[in-house]
Amino acid sequence: MRSALAIHPGALGDVLLVIPALRALRADGARLTLAAQPHIAALIAALDEADVAHDFDALRLDALFAGGGEARLPPAERVVCWFGSRDPDFVRRLSALVPNALVAPSTSNDRDVWEHLRASVGGAADRRATTVSADLAARGRAALVAAGVECLQRVVIVHPGAGSPAKCWPVDAFAGVLDGLDDVAIVVHEGPADAEPAARLLSRVPSAHRLHQPDLLTLAGALTCCAAYVGNDSGVSHLASSIGVRSLVLFTEANRRWRPWSTTARIVPVDMGDAHADIKRVREVLEAMLK
Repeated sequence: MRSALAIHPGALGDVLLVIPALRALRADGARLTLAAQPHIAALIAALDEADVAHDFDALRLDALFAGGGEARLPPAERVVCWFGSRDPDFVRRLSALVPNALVAPSTSNDRDVWEHLRASVGGAADRRATTVSADLAARGRAALVAAGVECLQRVVIVHPGAGSPAKCWPVDAFAGVLDGLDDVAIVVHEGPADAEPAARLLSRVPSAHRLHQPDLLTLAGALTCCAAYVGNDSGVSHLASSIGVRSLVLFTEANRRWRPWSTTARIVPVDMGDAHADIKRVREVLEAMLK
């Protein structure tokens, strides 16, 4: 069996944008190893978008920058590395170690990032939603029930955080969109860095439930149980989109190149400086998604 190694040490959203490229690498039946942050690589493997999860740090690629020591790459006939492309010494040393290795930039200035990543390896653009197993869905449903959601309720999961404050739509605007939303249970997801916006949104929407720092596998299962998702430009939004959830994702125009590849994502450009002007439009998109 042919083998391939894909390397991307980025954050959750960055690696989820690689999925169409990973599918292209596996298209000829190659066994694919993904080297990434351990919890992210494990998620991608659990979603069956890679065969083997590998810890990026265990590759020891820092040795290729310094020129001392040895990198430790698992055996692979094809290596694609979205890391280190700006350093010619790194590229030269990796190419000496793996003669046909491709070292490519992780972003592009002239096309969507996911399309750039997919184009760097060639192949067709497969934009089908990824599959969440029944076990993960049950795990996610149990987490929602533990958060106070009734079994038969339709759920809207909201993620008010993001990796940068510049990507965060104001909490008051989220509350305005959710105000008076009927016949759904609103669940506010709180990740490790989201305590403040999550607490503020929960105070503004007292009926909402709090999903507190689930691991990524549980979060994927919970997301697959929801009727709709609303969030900022974040890794959680990319996860919701990737698994086929009807996702309303709020982007600034400057960051649209990082939009999800999934066709179930609805990208709504918003003005972070005048958020209240967009509340009515975002609410209308959400209501249409819930019909």
